[in-house]
Amino acid sequence: MRGRPVRAEPYLDSLDSITGEVIGRFEVTTPAEVSRVVEHARGAQREWAPVRMSVRAKLLDRLAEVFKARRDEIAEVVTRENGKPLAEALFSEVLVSLDSIRWHASRAEQMLRPKRVGHHNPIFMGKRGRLEYEPWGVVAVISPWNYPIAIPVTSIVAAVMAGNAVVVKPSELVPWCGALLGELFDQAGFPVDLVQVIQGGGELGQALIEASPDKVIFTGSVATGRAVAEACARRLIPSVLELGGKDVMIVLSDADIETASSAAVWGSFTNCGQACLSVERIYVEPGVVDRFTELCFEKTKKLRMGSGLNPEIDVGPMIRSQQVERVERQLKDAVSHGARILTGGKRRPDLGACFFEPTVVTGVDSSMLLMQEETFGPVLAIQGVADAEEAVECANDSAFGLGASVWTRDSARGEAIARRLRSGAVMVNDVISCYGITEAPHGGRGASGWGRTHSRLGLLEMVQVKYVDRDVFPRGAKPWWFPYNRGLIEMAEGVFGTLFGAKAMDRGRAMVTAWKGYRKRRQ
Repeated sequence: MRGRPVRAEPYLDSLDSITGEVIGRFEVTTPAEVSRVVEHARGAQREWAPVRMSVRAKLLDRLAEVFKARRDEIAEVVTRENGKPLAEALFSEVLVSLDSIRWHASRAEQMLRPKRVGHHNPIFMGKRGRLEYEPWGVVAVISPWNYPIAIPVTSIVAAVMAGNAVVVKPSELVPWCGALLGELFDQAGFPVDLVQVIQGGGELGQALIEASPDKVIFTGSVATGRAVAEACARRLIPSVLELGGKDVMIVLSDADIETASSAAVWGSFTNCGQACLSVERIYVEPGVVDRFTELCFEKTKKLRMGSGLNPEIDVGPMIRSQQVERVERQLKDAVSHGARILTGGKRRPDLGACFFEPTVVTGVDSSMLLMQEETFGPVLAIQGVADAEEAVECANDSAFGLGASVWTRDSARGEAIARRLRSGAVMVNDVISCYGITEAPHGGRGASGWGRTHSRLGLLEMVQVKYVDRDVFPRGAKPWWFPYNRGLIEMAEGVFGTLFGAKAMDRGRAMVTAWKGYRKRRQ
């Protein structure tokens, strides 16, 4: 933890993603200490809030330099603890974080400047209004294990640029990444207690909410997200929830099948399928479904499994045996209902306890758990559909609504279908990469949660919006103040006609009525 030391017993073990051996031990923050952590964050935030945006931006620039200088180390820590290949760690963790840091440093000040509010109603022509953006105070960021650097960094930098302090609770499965995160902000020179990392299990996240931060940003499972939402609701703490997805890929008959199949394989198996934006349901139009399936089968068979520290490896292990068991349960259910496994579907104990073969499944339908529940594992599931209409219907038949993609050579048709999908983001002829676009808001609907991270919308989640109104003519009582009389009623009738009259002549007569009522009101 950054800042003042906390009592820290026992320890949290960091496990090697391949062997399961302990590769590090990190101090655990006890739930009893959390209220003090939040209290120190409040003190740091009070000093940070008046700091000029340009000064905040310079600290982010320093943070970017630290990330650049230590990029190989960051990637290696992620790979050893999380299991993803080095290439993925460099692109999806370091590069995404760096881009977010630079973007917020260069653009947050402009986006959070006070903004003039125009008044269309002539009644208020003597007023000048503006919007001002004020920090919440202390923002709690509860982050997951699958992208242990990029996900929290995006929220942290948005929060501090907006003037908040942050308390980060990383997943207990990646304590080394969590400790490294705090170290990076410390090395960049952020004030003591402004960004604090606390380590522990689910009970620590509960204690963090009970300490009443001013806002909670949570990324994780639906079950835990529901508990977070309930805990926040009891304390009227606003929250942003990103709870995963069951992302759909629609392949139309005019699509470039060679490219679409490569996208399906990468979108299903990157990070061993352990991504909220993973491709989990694929619907393919007639005429191309057989060839598409054949290409997915061939390309999946060529994937190389092993330690992510080997730069020639494509797919690493899953995070824990419980995740493997979840995939096995869904596949068993699918096969019992008529699905067919074309390749994969088995553990690879020769490689390590949590390796599971990239799997291609056909003959699936919406009755199967594999097409209903989030899989979060290396499974590519293909379902043939009669046409695009059925594909859209199947795509929207889900509690989740995070991401989707449409594949076609007709861009206009692709975008038309995209507009019909109930999803937080839809890509035409690409998958997943929208998460790496800092300007693109990230978030979903339904069981995928609410609120947004990334982009201007994510930055605005870190502030409270205040409307400030100034009267240009402050002297004298307003005509609608006490005491009321008949003149005010006549004035009201004239105002209604002036503002909403159908014809110019009617509006002109109404203006006269309003003026007469006003004169009576003043007598």
